[in-house]
Amino acid sequence: MADNYLEKHFEEYEARKAAYLRKKRHLPKCSIRPERPDDEAL
Repeated sequence: MADNYLEKHFEEYEARKAAYLRKKRHLPKCSIRPERPDDEAL
C-alpha cells in the first residue's frame, strides 16, 4: 500500500485545489452591505 498512494492522492488534491483557485479568481466579489439607519442610536 506504500506504492506512492499518498503522493498520488496529494497530487490529485493539488490539482483540484488549483482548479478551484482558478475558478474562484474569476468570480465577482460580493460587495452588498446591509443598510444602516442614519441615526445608529435607535
